[in-house]
Amino acid sequence: MTIRTLFAATAAAALLAGCAVSEVDFQGEGEGFVGQGVPVQARLETPSVGTGGGEDAADDPAIWASPTPVLVNGRSSPGFVAGTDKKAGLYIYGFDGQVLQFLPEGLLNNVDATEGLTVGGRPRVVLGASDRTPGKTGVALYLFDPAGTGDNGVRPWGSIATDVVEPYGFCFARRGAEVHAILVGHEGEVRQFVLTADAAGAPVAREVRRFDIGTISEGCAADAATDALYLAEENVGVWRYRLDPAAGAGRTLVQGVARDVLVADAEGLTIIADGAARYLIGSSQGDSAFPVWRIDGAAPVYKGRFIVAEGAVDKVTGTDGLAALGGPVGDFPEGLVVVQDDVNDVGTQNFKYIDWRDIRTALGL
Repeated sequence: MTIRTLFAATAAAALLAGCAVSEVDFQGEGEGFVGQGVPVQARLETPSVGTGGGEDAADDPAIWASPTPVLVNGRSSPGFVAGTDKKAGLYIYGFDGQVLQFLPEGLLNNVDATEGLTVGGRPRVVLGASDRTPGKTGVALYLFDPAGTGDNGVRPWGSIATDVVEPYGFCFARRGAEVHAILVGHEGEVRQFVLTADAAGAPVAREVRRFDIGTISEGCAADAATDALYLAEENVGVWRYRLDPAAGAGRTLVQGVARDVLVADAEGLTIIADGAARYLIGSSQGDSAFPVWRIDGAAPVYKGRFIVAEGAVDKVTGTDGLAALGGPVGDFPEGLVVVQDDVNDVGTQNFKYIDWRDIRTALGL
């Protein structure tokens, strides 16, 4: 969603340990505004998404990398970035930013990718996307075969039906041998599923938890290593729940919306592993910045913010979704961060690629 006027809170504030956490009465300075943060520059960018006319379209990316090259739609690549055009479908990009495939799948909002499922006797990469297409609302599922040949590409694999009226945020988690799919509704409804495949290779989803965040929410990132599920309540802040579905709706506040830290809307969330360290990166959409917390200790520790400044690629503003992956990712030897750019300098919205080493150096991590 784009930066918009923040209406005064009219509902009861969320509660944390008996203390009220209320919505705030400030926001960013408008479209294109960039707040405080250490500057980094994007290394490259994707073409504009197909939906033009000034519409809010590009939304959320996901990253998958392979230790050996794979074929994606007939072209060799060490993996891919999936990115949604929420008015049209799903793009599959190479690590050079170029389009490898486009699936005209409708109103897909947030996307994620995971390994861990065997379908038809073969290990597959599974992609899931929150789907707002009328008559299809739920989670759209896709498969990619890393061992595929020829015109091998990302293929539709069915869906998870839900009672959520407007699917919004989405993320996967690997919990032991299980693949969990977590859907966040526009009004803060959360549905957590365990995803499997039946004997015929069709998807099967078993709901294992449901709860309500409180108000409009979207950002979702899971960290099985610390049994954590991070969810962004747009005008309130970032919450930490346990990933274990038996934990119910218990939560702690990582960061409330606050000037120069996390400015509404609090949008996308992603996690990156860097050796033994693990970091949560958020999107402070109201002032086009990215707060970072280290999360492998007893409690998240705020490490600062970065902005994506003008360089060989234009600056990044109003980011909605983002994704990160540590380790070798194509030509990014220690990790890649991909962010949506709301106000692209040429054409319509697109995605920017940032070397994790640049962020780590800028923040002194």
